[in-house]
Amino acid sequence: MPELLEVESYRALSELALGRRISAVATPDLWILKNGTAPSELRTLVGARLVASRRTGKRLFLDADDRRTLGLRFGMTGVLELDDVEGVGQLQYASRRRDAKWIRFEIEFDDGGQLRLRDPRRLGGIEMDPDETVLGPDATAITLGQLRIGLTSTSPLKARLMDQRHVAGLGNLLTDELLWRASLDPARSAGSLTPAERRRLHRHLHTMLEVLMARGGSHMGDLQHARERGAFCPRDGTPLERRTIGGRTTYSCPLHQR
Repeated sequence: MPELLEVESYRALSELALGRRISAVATPDLWILKNGTAPSELRTLVGARLVASRRTGKRLFLDADDRRTLGLRFGMTGVLELDDVEGVGQLQYASRRRDAKWIRFEIEFDDGGQLRLRDPRRLGGIEMDPDETVLGPDATAITLGQLRIGLTSTSPLKARLMDQRHVAGLGNLLTDELLWRASLDPARSAGSLTPAERRRLHRHLHTMLEVLMARGGSHMGDLQHARERGAFCPRDGTPLERRTIGGRTTYSCPLHQR
């Protein structure tokens, strides 16, 4: 499931497409087109060149030299491919197959290469000129003050952290890992954190992202191997609690996460 770290890898891969002229755009599955984007809009990219690749949270933005922007989101199983090279080696919980019928969107370049979105579960999306203002601060750069504002809510802490309008980039795996590291109960009210707890959360957020990026992705957390029924906390050996919070399966330690 591509979270911030995986999409950052996609962004790095897509930089190899910059400066190449687009010769064709194909959308074999129109379901992938979101917010009123029509195939005819995508075809206006033919003849343009991609000049910039940007990421905010879990979204990738490709800017063309005609001042249009192509927005991509990857859902739970979306993989970006460039010239048959995948942006990540393997997504957690995703199929290892590379079935051609899973290609939902494709750009062809005049040098013969292709940029593709392969998405088995069809949960991703393509959009022309997306509204980027709907996204909150990127998790890699969010300040303590921005985090405090984002957590001003009675919603569960985990749900608020995963709300892309307030903190952009955290998904299920990263959020569970973060709260486990920061010793915070994911079911707590987001607004109940003390100033000291917010500082601890902010500190662990940036450290975690640096460490997991170096390790290879969101699935490389210290908690990850224990995300299964009957597992024990890697820190203190306590049986982990498995709950549904914010609509997502959640693992936490009832002893040290409070």
